[in-house]
Amino acid sequence: MPGKGRIRNELNFSIRNTFAKKAKLFELAVFPSFCKICRALLESPAEKVLCRTCLDKITPHRAPFCPSCGRFFEGVGEPHLCSACLNEAPPFSMHRSCARYRGGLKDTLLLFKYRRYRVLGLNLAEIVSEAFKKEDGLWWGVDVIVPVPLHRRRRWERGFNQAEVLARELGRIRRIPVETRALKKVKNVPPQTSLEHADRKSNVRDAYRMDKADRIRGKVVLLVDDVYTTGSTLRECAAVLKEAGVKDVRAVTVAQA
Repeated sequence: MPGKGRIRNELNFSIRNTFAKKAKLFELAVFPSFCKICRALLESPAEKVLCRTCLDKITPHRAPFCPSCGRFFEGVGEPHLCSACLNEAPPFSMHRSCARYRGGLKDTLLLFKYRRYRVLGLNLAEIVSEAFKKEDGLWWGVDVIVPVPLHRRRRWERGFNQAEVLARELGRIRRIPVETRALKKVKNVPPQTSLEHADRKSNVRDAYRMDKADRIRGKVVLLVDDVYTTGSTLRECAAVLKEAGVKDVRAVTVAQA
């Protein structure tokens, strides 16, 4: 007849095995078992929503760009200021964007932003950190990361602010504090993507304000958003931050449309 110790061990093993099976069922209920892009089976425990192969296909943009606003240029050559920045410098000192808003990166952002796969925020933050790991001018001296805010109604509809998720994950990776209460969006204006290029600047004018300026006054701020299109949103947010006494504003986005 088995001893009490053996019976106890077998019982504990049975309980752990049952718990592991239930945990796996829960995981499969929350996360798909196949990659949402290529439909490959997600075999690694670290794979959530997308497979490692699809994520590894997202590579940084290597063509020339404007070192001030970060606008990508077509063709080959060295980085140089664009005509817009030559005429008027933006309120942020520099902006960097990882890659163009297309292919796998676009698919990933759409899943993250509109299908509410918040777990992809970590993958996207890792892509940003890796893409600019040697960009000392972007990170050096940054005191705090500030996400581009959503209006409270838009945040309620979506369930989260994608820029805030990115900022928190990036802050954890880079070990930089994140401030989410200083900059607020006070006007629920139409999404920038729904407007013509000429209307986007006026659409965000006076849409943002400082609520707790003392939290970031005199600091170097890294502004974070998901997609850069015309730059109107980043410019408006950076201008509000500078008016509130921020020492320097830099900006980073995942993709550029």
